[in-house]
Amino acid sequence: MRRKIYTPLITLFALLLFNFSCTDDRAEELTSVEYDRLFSPIKIESFIINRTDARLNWTINREVESYTLEVFADDSLSFSGTPVRTYDGVTGDQLPFYIRDLEGETQYSVRIKAVATGKNESKWSGITFKTGTENIFQPFLDGDITATSVTLRWIPGRTLTSITLSPGGITHTVTAEEINAGSATIEGLTGETTYTATLRNGAKTRGVMEFMTLVDIGNAIAVYPEDDFLAMLAAANDGDAFALFPGTYGSASKFAVKKNIEIKGVYPFNKPILNGYISMEDGAGLVLKDVALDGTGLADGNQTINYSTADVDYGALRVEGSEIRNYVKGLMYLNVTAKVASITFHNNIIYNIVCDGGDFLDSRRGAFDVLTFTNNTVYNSAAGRDFIRYDDASSSFPAMTTQIKVDHNTLHGVSNNTSRRLLYVRFKTNKITFSNNIVTETVGIFSNQANTDQSPTFGGNNFFNAPNLFSASGASSNIFDDSATQENPGYTNAANGNFTVTNELLKAKGTGDPRWVQ
Repeated sequence: MRRKIYTPLITLFALLLFNFSCTDDRAEELTSVEYDRLFSPIKIESFIINRTDARLNWTINREVESYTLEVFADDSLSFSGTPVRTYDGVTGDQLPFYIRDLEGETQYSVRIKAVATGKNESKWSGITFKTGTENIFQPFLDGDITATSVTLRWIPGRTLTSITLSPGGITHTVTAEEINAGSATIEGLTGETTYTATLRNGAKTRGVMEFMTLVDIGNAIAVYPEDDFLAMLAAANDGDAFALFPGTYGSASKFAVKKNIEIKGVYPFNKPILNGYISMEDGAGLVLKDVALDGTGLADGNQTINYSTADVDYGALRVEGSEIRNYVKGLMYLNVTAKVASITFHNNIIYNIVCDGGDFLDSRRGAFDVLTFTNNTVYNSAAGRDFIRYDDASSSFPAMTTQIKVDHNTLHGVSNNTSRRLLYVRFKTNKITFSNNIVTETVGIFSNQANTDQSPTFGGNNFFNAPNLFSASGASSNIFDDSATQENPGYTNAANGNFTVTNELLKAKGTGDPRWVQ
């Protein structure tokens, strides 16, 4: 069916449209909108740093002259009562804005409004956050820790009611004199025991610190620099613990370890020096703690620790709280067909390990169940070699999976060559965790080996001036961590071994070796 067309109506509509389009009365172009009230601040973000400082940021509005902030305690955006702090005249160039020295373990709300001359101030915008646990502890001084006592120090004048230590359920009531002095001594502790000390003001925690009491000489073999320590090692029995007093032991010597023993410094603040290298033999296990290992004068350079006997199963190796320096070939060498139960390096300062003739942690023909490398600082070492080398000796150790954990370390300038890797792992099979590390000043890559765990556990890393750790660097086989941040840690004096972090974000996150982010 055809539709009728009403020609007069169409003609009339066309004339009206023509007249409207051709009129001389033009509409005014809209170029701006004027508001009598400023817009409220948007995209407000908060970040807690140093436990009790808040870092605030928001989008800057160019029409705003300044901002007013009101801070409320124990509040969840209700903004009731009286603010505990008020900040007027905060300008955009002050962002991010820091609110310092808040109370610990407290819920805060902050509201912000914009202010400008000639305009009505904005409505309030708010954000809420909770501060962390305070830590008003001060560092230990030499002699503060003994085998049976500890002197704890905090910022003088800060109010406390009690100190608790665990294990043992020890509670110490803090006196007014101790508050003023900022210190208290607690007796009756047990040697070689890890304690957690907690400062409290009523129900609130004002500091938590972990420490270990010193070696109880009554449970160890006392060793002095004038003793023949090499002969004592040769005569050692399984389970012997040697407590070394300060001084130098050996002269570019080989310290042969053939039993499951412990070698510990009596005073962590005055470490005994072992001048030479450790030769692990006959399946022995070893604990090294609070000592200085110095390779100066070794005729062949050698590694710090060298596994020497083949076809045996070695006990655990643990190196903790030590200083390791001046070795030519590397830190650890496993070039015999042997298996080590576990290898642990924890809380050490390691430097001047040249790695001329070997890699840093170097296993060629052997195997280990677990390698743990945590809370260490490494610098001026392995610039031209791989950091961890683990060759494929899996045919000698079938059906074995190795766990490798590298966590909370500060690594400066290692593997600084585009052909070098942090993890040159070729052993089948392996599981790798690489987390919370600061790696700086290297053009090396993470790994490019098919046998390396292709999905390592990454998280919390920060790479600075280390561009090839973020991407495949042109090679599709490269493994990389594109989740890492790229903050400049702002080391205090890296050239002289002071890696104290000044970057507040990294400090807040606790990235890297914990000793530098306190």
